[in-house]
Amino acid sequence: MSDSPTPPPIAKAPACPAAPVLVGVPQLGEDSFRRVIEWAPSAMLMIDPQGIMVLVNAQAERMFDYERSALIGQSVEMLVPERFRQHHRQFRAGYFTAPQPRPMGIGRDLAGCRADGSEFPIEIGLNPIATEAGTMVLASIIDITERQRAQQRLEDALREKTVLLNEVHHRVKNNLQVITSLLNLQADYAADPRLRAILAESCNRVKAMALTHQLLYERKDFSRLHLGDYLERLVQSIRASYRGSGNRIALRLALPGDDPALDLERAVPCGLLLNELVTNAYKHAFPGERHGEILIELSKEADGRLCLSVADDGVGLPPEAEPAAGSSLGLQLVGLFVEQLHGETIIERQSGTRFFIRFPHLPPKESP
Repeated sequence: MSDSPTPPPIAKAPACPAAPVLVGVPQLGEDSFRRVIEWAPSAMLMIDPQGIMVLVNAQAERMFDYERSALIGQSVEMLVPERFRQHHRQFRAGYFTAPQPRPMGIGRDLAGCRADGSEFPIEIGLNPIATEAGTMVLASIIDITERQRAQQRLEDALREKTVLLNEVHHRVKNNLQVITSLLNLQADYAADPRLRAILAESCNRVKAMALTHQLLYERKDFSRLHLGDYLERLVQSIRASYRGSGNRIALRLALPGDDPALDLERAVPCGLLLNELVTNAYKHAFPGERHGEILIELSKEADGRLCLSVADDGVGLPPEAEPAAGSSLGLQLVGLFVEQLHGETIIERQSGTRFFIRFPHLPPKESP
């Protein structure tokens, strides 16, 4: 004897039509078909062109909380919420004009109705079946209540994470602004011009970091920062801090047509790098009352890398000045920031100074 349970017989209401016989299928094959339907993990209903249920499996009984005998021979609309029944009749009639295997109600929320009138979300797959009584439709029904709950929990968690990140960036931005204000206040009370200059440079560095958090807070996109937007705002901030130079030094920015984006971890060193290079040009390229121009360019190269260049037409950089050598704090920081970006530095000293910083657009993959 087999230990497998014997599937229950398919009950029928007294007045219902005979169960359909599949066309061209031997009796053994038809019995196997019925067993497959009966033990399917999804609720299964077979419906005739008039919408009458002629075959129901055990999962359908459990899903809709009806006895099988209460479903066989009845209209399938009894399993549809009342407000949708008229539309469902029209849909069913239209489907039988050209039946094809497909999902039902693509792009719409579908609902089933239990015996107690409660509703629940479902997905339905439709398959036409040829029988001696004509074309029937086999409907496979899945209760997606748990899936929707899981989706809702995920959306709630994502929303909470977004609110938290928003608050974090807002607080970090505010704290950095407080630090900037303290540095400015200390610079105002400093009698030594060199100390004031050092405090002003430190203030610009803090502003460059604060700006990343400001933009993330404004854009509500916490995964990346668009470089063009960031560099424009950063250049405005640097220009304002050197307004004492008047109009004798022009600071210009050229950006590519498509605005590349960086993650926060690399946007900060990129901004600090630009701040150091521009500050260095303001301080050393135009001594006295010399006029000139500082040009910042961002471009994307053929190999996918980004190239940030800062050029001035000033007096030029001394031969001994190299980022790797750390001849000054500013150049030492430039070397550190380029290293964080996994980039390389090229310096041209003809007709002023030009720094080329090339670095990967995407972060390099970490070694396992």
